Amino acid sequence: VGDICEIKYGDVLPADGVIIQSNNLKVDESSLTGESDLIEKHESTDPFLLSGTHIMEGSGKMLVLAVGEHSQTGIILKLLSTTKEQTNDKKKTNNKKKQNTTADADVNECLVKSKSAEGILL
Repeated sequence: VGDICEIKYGDVLPADGVIIQSNNLKVDESSLTGESDLIEKHESTDPFLLSGTHIMEGSGKMLVLAVGEHSQTGIILKLLSTTKEQTNDKKKTNNKKKQNTTADADVNECLVKSKSAEGILL
């Protein structure tokens, strides 16, 4: 954070940042936004750059503002990971409930058979 990076055509941005100099800079942000059109970037209009996006035209310099799990890509990946963990936990809980229900049914069946064998009506 705080570094100044030179960026040019073909680069995949390694961090989130803000443009401090641009020369006909166009970025493909579809990996994050789904927007298929190239986004023109300039220090005075739309100066923010996001990690994981691709420089498709031009060059420039950016000031790094966030890296790793603190970048927008990192935040999205963390949210997706958390959602996946919650889904897995829910599946485990549902499986345990099914196992408990089956075990309860087996115990009840045993009780009915043993009481019937003793001549007790249920």
